[in-house]
This record gives sequence, C-alpha cells and structure tokens, in this order.
Amino acid sequence: MRDDGWTEEFPAAITVCDEQGVILSMNRAAGEVFRKDGGRSLVGKSLLGCHPEPARTLLADLLKNPRVNTYIVEKGKVKKLIHQAPWYRAGRCAGFVELSIVLPENMAHHVRKESKS
Repeated sequence: MRDDGWTEEFPAAITVCDEQGVILSMNRAAGEVFRKDGGRSLVGKSLLGCHPEPARTLLADLLKNPRVNTYIVEKGKVKKLIHQAPWYRAGRCAGFVELSIVLPENMAHHVRKESKS
C-alpha cells in the first residue's frame, strides 16, 4: 500500500522510529503533540530522550524485545489511547509505530457476539 500522504491529515498522532529508537517520521498531529519538545525537529533524534522514566526504560525494553504496548493515558480531561507496535521489513523488526488517539468523552462500547460459522 502506498502512503499517498494520507498520514499527514490523519486525525491522530503517528510517530515512526527505527530499531534503535531514532524517529523517522511524524505526521502533522504528532508534530503538534510534541511541539513543546521540538515538534517535527525531533525527526532524526532518539525518542528515548523525549520520554521521562519509567516510560524511557519501557521503550528501551520494547526496542530490545519487540511487542505491542497499548494503554490509555489521561491528562486533565483528555484521554488518549496510545498504541505502540513494531513494524517489520523482510520479516525483521525495523522499529515502532506509535498511534496517539484522542478518545471522545462519551465513547460507545460495543460487545459483539461471535458468529457461528
């Protein structure tokens, strides 16, 4: 699938790093989220330097032992879903993608029944 620039206007922050934790790209929303830390000027720098403890240690471990890390964080009245997942090139972990999605105050929750097939 080609990118075609769709990530630029995607309504969530997308940050991509390599296997060493060096930031490869940030979409417009990620630049805004991390504006106080330098925004898009962070591209080319280590994401470990952008995170306080204990997040820094967790991220270092995720880079060493690739796996998905998903959680909800709340600051003030804003809740965000953070989803960090490894991305792969030729079957080898090439880094991580982080999605940071602002959650609506009143979010629907649907439980679906499994289909019988």
